[in-house]
Amino acid sequence: MTDLFFNKKGVEISLQAKVKAFLFVMLFCAMTISAFAQSTPRVKSSVDSTTIKIGEQVHFKVEVETDTTAQVVFPEGQTFMPLEVVEALPTDTLINQDKFNLIKEYALTQFDSGHYTLPRQQIMINNKPYFTDSLKIEVNTVAVDTTKQKMYDIKGLAQVDKPMGNWWKWLLLGIVAAAIVGGLLYWFVFRKKPLTEEEKIALLPPYDRALAELKKLDESKYLIQSEYKEYYTELTNIVRSYLEDDVHISAMESTTDELITKMELLRDSGSLKIDDDTIKQFKNVLQTADLVKFAKSTPENTIIDRDRKTIEHIVVKTKEALPEPTEEELMEQEEYVEAFKQKKKKQQIKYAIASGAVVLVLVLGVFIYKYGFSSVKDSVFGHPTKSLLESEWVGSSYGFPAIYVETPKVLKRETGTPKEEALGTNSHQVFSSGSMHSGFFVQVSVSTYKKEADFDAKKAIDAAIAQVEKAGAKNMVVKQEGLTTPTGKEGNKVFGTLEIENPETRKNREAAYIILSFVQNGGFEQVIMVYDKADLYANEIVNKITNSIDFKTES
Repeated sequence: MTDLFFNKKGVEISLQAKVKAFLFVMLFCAMTISAFAQSTPRVKSSVDSTTIKIGEQVHFKVEVETDTTAQVVFPEGQTFMPLEVVEALPTDTLINQDKFNLIKEYALTQFDSGHYTLPRQQIMINNKPYFTDSLKIEVNTVAVDTTKQKMYDIKGLAQVDKPMGNWWKWLLLGIVAAAIVGGLLYWFVFRKKPLTEEEKIALLPPYDRALAELKKLDESKYLIQSEYKEYYTELTNIVRSYLEDDVHISAMESTTDELITKMELLRDSGSLKIDDDTIKQFKNVLQTADLVKFAKSTPENTIIDRDRKTIEHIVVKTKEALPEPTEEELMEQEEYVEAFKQKKKKQQIKYAIASGAVVLVLVLGVFIYKYGFSSVKDSVFGHPTKSLLESEWVGSSYGFPAIYVETPKVLKRETGTPKEEALGTNSHQVFSSGSMHSGFFVQVSVSTYKKEADFDAKKAIDAAIAQVEKAGAKNMVVKQEGLTTPTGKEGNKVFGTLEIENPETRKNREAAYIILSFVQNGGFEQVIMVYDKADLYANEIVNKITNSIDFKTES
């Protein structure tokens, strides 16, 4: 007999139907779990060896299995501290049906022996973080037989060349600007340019200049365009100018009658040996010119040709009537030519200077627009903290337990630091660069405490503030907040402003300070920075130093 069940409404349900429903639900759950498992990325990490010798490399492999449409970002930079990245190999990609298998491999090393922990690495998949497992790596020393290997003393400090920095870029820019200005000066000042037709005529003696100008007048378009007034004005001005230069009479401002009278007086005095017929012809030309210029008379072509020949005849006759030029007159002519050349050269120099100034202003304008006035000014005239920021920085580990920090200059160990008993520590090491009174001061200190339970970090921070006050700081404004470095190390940040007296000028300057404190690896590490409050480059240096802080994990 078939087993029967009853639901709430009393309807009979067979056992076979119940089994089918149960199997359907189980199948649906399995498919849902399978789909969820397929959509969840998988991250796996491994190393080829957990034990290496100093300087050897361990290969750290990260494998990610995810959808083909997923965006995966692997870690970059020195995120593997205390191990150092030697090389990040290209990412391998394998396609498995609708999945991507991404394999990223890193070559890591360490140059100090000890037991190290390779920290968890963050892999971003579709903007969601996934983490690898942390791994233990043992770095062993290389065994050395001291009976066969000679031992030597530690070598002293070696002199190294100063880093080149970015000064060569500005030198190159200066060379380019100088080349542009030099090219302009050569082209407009020192280059021997061919003279124009007007300049060649202007350098001729008065007689030759008058004949050349008459010939140029013949080639003009005045007569073709019926510009008789302009033609006669030019014609009479040529002969008047010649009479002023060679005969030395004021002809340009004289009327026709005044000019003829002056020539007759010169003839009567014997200074100008010219016949009456020539003077009469000259008077007729001047009168015709007056009619054309003032009465708008239109002369016939025959009269125009006659007047043109008459003017040339007057110039020639006047030249013949003049006595031979004296040596002083010849000197005056040479001086005139030389003065003309000097005037032209001065004009060229002025033009070249103006062109160079325009180019310089344009170049400065472009740089000011792109980088700002202060940046360009500091780059041209120099700025101490800008030089520090753009120099080649040095990354090094200081003290024990070591704190790693990058600075513009290597920090030097200070002597005469407070005794360990005064600070309640076992050891106290201080390294610094600059001074409180300079543009930028940085100090790194590392302390180890006798008993962890007895160590008070707040007292140590107060001691650092007291140290700054002892150096001459006044009116300190103290603020405090927590701090987390880009490498994930947590610490304390004390910051604010202060006034400190300049020992040279005896004037107070407003400065800013930052004290960063950490308790790491069984020690107390502290970084103090003091700098001008309004110095933008100093703020960049502070951020760069802060972001570089890290700590080594050693046995």
